[in-house]
Amino acid sequence: MEKRTYLWHQLAQLSDSDLAFEALAMDVFHFQAIHNPLYAQFLSLLRRDASSIKKLVDVPFLPISFFKSHEIKTGKWTETTVFSSSGTTGQIPSQHFVREKDLYLDNCVRGFVEQYGDPKDWMVLALLPSYLERTGSSLVAMADHFIQRSNYKESGFFLHNLKDLQEILEKRPKNVPVLLLGVSFALLDFAEQFPMNLTGVTIMETGGMKGRRKEMTRAELHETLCAAFQVNAIHSEYGMTELFSQGYAKEGHLFAPCASMRVQTTEINDPFCPTKYGKTGVINVIDLANIDTCSFIATEDLGKVHANGQFEVLGRLDTSEMRGCNLMVE
Repeated sequence: MEKRTYLWHQLAQLSDSDLAFEALAMDVFHFQAIHNPLYAQFLSLLRRDASSIKKLVDVPFLPISFFKSHEIKTGKWTETTVFSSSGTTGQIPSQHFVREKDLYLDNCVRGFVEQYGDPKDWMVLALLPSYLERTGSSLVAMADHFIQRSNYKESGFFLHNLKDLQEILEKRPKNVPVLLLGVSFALLDFAEQFPMNLTGVTIMETGGMKGRRKEMTRAELHETLCAAFQVNAIHSEYGMTELFSQGYAKEGHLFAPCASMRVQTTEINDPFCPTKYGKTGVINVIDLANIDTCSFIATEDLGKVHANGQFEVLGRLDTSEMRGCNLMVE
């Protein structure tokens, strides 16, 4: 059995044990340190000998901005698809080269099942206009997979047909779990035009105003949506183009990572100095489902990690362009 196949098999069998996660993470690290040319070069420039790294806390994280400037692959293979970020005007989008899309979709289902149960048992209503208006969205791929898997014919995407969405929600069977998954600005637009009682509906925001509306804090967003839809809590999804795994917050601000994912933080001014639990730092993600690219990513998000593994996302790092090393300008 080749090493990659072995790692995917181990990931599928991964338990909730932190020891099991760390053991597999170190296996993935040493595999990528050898077979990922960019990551190997990154480690070399940092003067870090991969063979001497034995603990997860000592693993260097690749700056997420490299997904904008480099083709990140572990091993030699031809991509079947490429996920790309939306970005904003003037920004270079991230590109995540995908060897097998089904592995991403399978991991998305697994992560959702851990928190909510199988998507097939849900009516999935996706309000993702900014993502549907372009190609290459990993979020659309996940939502489409959930919709195709759903047992309910009402499941589907909604672009500008908000009236249709309103009618489906008003006629929904009360004994059917309903997921309304939406980008923040679209949920706000829908709330303004069609406020209604959505008690029992799981409303999940994916973040982002995408330049369509004034930015607001997550707390302000949730308060506005709770009032419009008469619900007690808004759920959140944490994911991005560069990741194959997601985190979910069922209420409030604490995200629970899926089994293939862990979050650590480092000091804002020192990407190699871990922070203590509960202290604000830069979010680093260990995504073991990124076996074919890079599983150790330094994001540009600020947050806190708690002792139980849950994490908060507090905002963006303003000085993100200063992180990393001289590989970024090669």
